[in-house]
This record gives sequence, C-alpha cells and structure tokens, in this order.
Amino acid sequence: MALYLLFESSSGYALFHAQGLDEIGQNTEAVRNSVADLNRFGKVVQLTAFQPFESAIDGLNQCNSVSEGLMTDELRSFLELNLPKVKEGKKSKFSLGVAEPKLGSHISETTKIPCQSGEFVLELLRGVRLHFDKFIKDLKSGDLEKAQLGLAHSYSRAKVKFNVNRVDNMVIQAIFLLDTLDKDINSFSMRVREWYSWHFPELVKIVNDNYLYARVAKLIEDKSKLSEEHVPALTEILGDEDKAKEVVEAGKASMGQDLTPVDLINVQLFAQRVMDLAEYRKNLYDYLVTKMNDIAPNLASLIGEVVGARLISHAGSLTNLAKCPSSTLQILGAEKALFRALKTRGNTPKYGLIFHSSFIGRASSKNKGRMARYLANKCSIASRIDCFSERGSTVFGEKLREQVEERLEFYDKGVAPRKNIDVMKSAIESTQNKDTEMEEVEPEEASAKKSKKKKSKTEDAPAAATNGDALEDGKSEKKKKKEKRKKEQEADEEDGKTNGVNEQDGTAKKKKKKSKDEAATNENTKKKKKKKKSQE
Repeated sequence: MALYLLFESSSGYALFHAQGLDEIGQNTEAVRNSVADLNRFGKVVQLTAFQPFESAIDGLNQCNSVSEGLMTDELRSFLELNLPKVKEGKKSKFSLGVAEPKLGSHISETTKIPCQSGEFVLELLRGVRLHFDKFIKDLKSGDLEKAQLGLAHSYSRAKVKFNVNRVDNMVIQAIFLLDTLDKDINSFSMRVREWYSWHFPELVKIVNDNYLYARVAKLIEDKSKLSEEHVPALTEILGDEDKAKEVVEAGKASMGQDLTPVDLINVQLFAQRVMDLAEYRKNLYDYLVTKMNDIAPNLASLIGEVVGARLISHAGSLTNLAKCPSSTLQILGAEKALFRALKTRGNTPKYGLIFHSSFIGRASSKNKGRMARYLANKCSIASRIDCFSERGSTVFGEKLREQVEERLEFYDKGVAPRKNIDVMKSAIESTQNKDTEMEEVEPEEASAKKSKKKKSKTEDAPAAATNGDALEDGKSEKKKKKEKRKKEQEADEEDGKTNGVNEQDGTAKKKKKKSKDEAATNENTKKKKKKKKSQE
C-alpha cells in the first residue's frame, strides 16, 4: 500500500510520497536513524505536490482550521487533485499520513480518503520538517524562517483574545503578593514588638494591633520624654483617650531599659518600614477588589474578592477554574490531604480554599460538608458565567448568594428554599431589564440632541414668522368670504326645497277635493235612478 504524507508548512501545503516501505517492517527506530541523513531519507520520501498560500491572512486561516481539526476547501481541492481517486465499494491502494488525528478523521469522513497517524508517520513528518527547505527548490535561505515567525506571531495574536480589563494574571500576582505581605508584615511587626519592648515592655499589653503598635512606637521614640502633651496625638492613633493616658502613665513607671540614640533611630526606621508595608497592603487590597470586580464580578459577589482570587490563582486562570467541576472546586487547595486520605484509605477532605468563606463558618459542624458542596456548585456556575459572558454584571452572583443564604436557613430552620430555575429566570429578566434601560438611555440622549436642534431652529425663525403673518391674515379673510358664500347658497337651496314642498301639498289638496266632488256626484246620480225605479 502506498503512503502519502500531508505536511502543513508556514508557506503552504506539501504532499510527499513514501516509497519502499513494507507494512510489516515499519520500524520507528530505523526511520529515526535514517531521518538525519538526507541521501537515505530522500530515496524513501519524495515531493509530489506543493501549494503555497495566497497571503499571510490565508495562511493564518489555514493554520486555525488545521489546529481545530477542520479541512478547508483549498486543502480538499489540493488533495483531490494530487491523490489517486477513491472508488466507492473498493479498498483504496493508498493511505494519507497526517500529524493531527482530528484532521485525518475529518478528511476521511468528507472525502473517503483513508488516513492514518501514528509514531511511524510522525517520524516521517519529522524528517520532512527537517529537510523541507531542500525539497523545494524555489525557496531561498531564510524565507521559511521568516514565514514561520510571521505565522507564529499572527496565530498567537488571534488565539489570545487580549482584553486589558479582563487579565486574570494581574489577580493571580496580586493575591500572591497579598499573602506574602501578610506573612512579612506579621513577622516584621513581631520583630518591632520584641525590639521596642526591650525599651518599653508595658506597651505590648496596652496596644494589641501590629500597625497601631508600630505607629505608637514611632511617635513615642524615648519613653522618658512622654508627657501629657502626647495625649492628643496618641488619641488620634489609638482612637481612645483612656488608652492614650494609660500609655503615658505606663511610660512614666516603665521597667524597660534605656536605649542609645542610635538604637532608637534604627527602631524608628524599622517601624516606619512596617507602617509603609501595611499601607501598601491596604492599597493592594483595594486594587485586588477593583480587578476582581472587572474580571470575575459574580464570583466576587458570591464568595468574596480574596477567596475568589485564591481560587483563580490556584487553578491557574479563570478559564481553568471554569473548566473545573464543582467536586474539584470543592477540594481545590486540599490536594495533599486528598492524596493522603486515598493512600491511607481514610476520610477525604470536605473543603479546601472554600473553607475561608463566611458561609461555611456560619454553618453548623454537621452541615459544613453539605454547605461546602452546595457553595462549590454555585461557585462553578459563577466562574463559568464570568469566563464566557461578554458583559460583566453582578446580577447572577447576587442571586446565587441569596440561594446560599436560603440554603443556610434551610439547614438551620427548615425553611424551604426557592428552586434554581426560578432564581435563574429572575436573574435573566433583571439582566434583560438592565439592557433595555441602557438601550433606552441612548435614544433619550439622541432625542435631547434633536430637541436642542429644534430649539435653535425656532429661535432662528421668529423673523420669518412675522413676515408671514400678513399673508396668513389675507388667506384667512378669503376663506371667511368663501364660507359666507357657501352658507348663503345652502340657505337658498333649503328655501327652494321648502317652497317646492308647499306647492306639492297644494296640488295634493286640490286632487283630493276633485275626487270627493266626483264621488258625491256619483252618489246623487245613483239615488235619482233608484227613485225613478221605485216610482215606476
């Protein structure tokens, strides 16, 4: 059976014919050894056809279709022209070697060309890739490298849909830095406490907060100089006048050791560094909150910005988190405990990073696992909405948070929660209402602009209106005269109609009188005839 090889290069499609290969003795190691030598490899593999791409855009489209496992029309025509025809109902005497199995299955489904892909075919294609510039004579040195570099840049730009507002890498770096800052600030503040407590040991019990302790140590400097003048400044830092007075009194009766000015300067500098780190930590937290609201607003509104950022950073990206099922998201961050439990056949962990959420802390001890499972389900839904939705909104996150609250009440009090279908329908309706409101705002702005234009036209037109008033008055007088004439004509016609009716009434009366007279004469004649007959 003949073997053809399809090679997709950066400059075009190439078809090679592999000769002298036995089906039984296909040894990948032998091919691997013969690939380096062009003389040996050129006797086995020969170029049969080459079709270059029309342009860089065409090459990018072909590369995208090959990576997705789809055969384009250009590739189909290229294969049908250069490969032997496949007859229906008969076994083909050749096969096509392809590097991508998905592309091979699509070619075999559409064109009935038998395709194969394996280690043997991949080794042959590796040799073709190694000596491709020598197979094609028209290619100059360096042309293939330029085409590969240009296609690689365009392909990577097309694949990476870069959106400045939705870069989850910034969230990953910010949460890593936030966690390290928390550890560093804690260790540094403990160092400040130990260092300054040598001079003022009573301050540790009065001021518990690390940041406030560093500020107070920076303000006091030498305890021997403490007086009532420091009370207002201490109240500003501590927020309590009683504590400020207590600090002053403790400084006067302190049992600490005196320090040299150089030691005090070093303590003050280190306390200032700790204060700067704490302030930078606050600014970084605000930055993380804004980025999470841009990248994953639903996840942030459901579980919080810090926990959501930790989930994204542990998964690697928002898309990876969206691909995770809820069972994986539930134990994300507890991989060591999971594998330890599987190894020792113990109980598997119920939660990982989700444990830091307030919902699990509020649940009872027996319902923590159920709450973690339910919360992981809602987090997976929120992450998928954030990842694949075009417009970012917190509607779904707020509705999912309401569902989690209802589930907490169901576990504690037995109150039946709403169904997920009803909640999602209400969320979709609210998003549609928001979209309609946004669409209505735009035409209102356009109508406002039009009204402004109309106002300007009306302001420009008063002179023309005054000039046309006389004409309009003249036209109105003519109309009045015409109307008077019409009314007079109608009145005359009505009078004529009434006269005609009166004449008709007179003629009718005359006719009635005539008929009565005739009837009377007829009766008189009859009576006379009867009398004559009776006399006779």
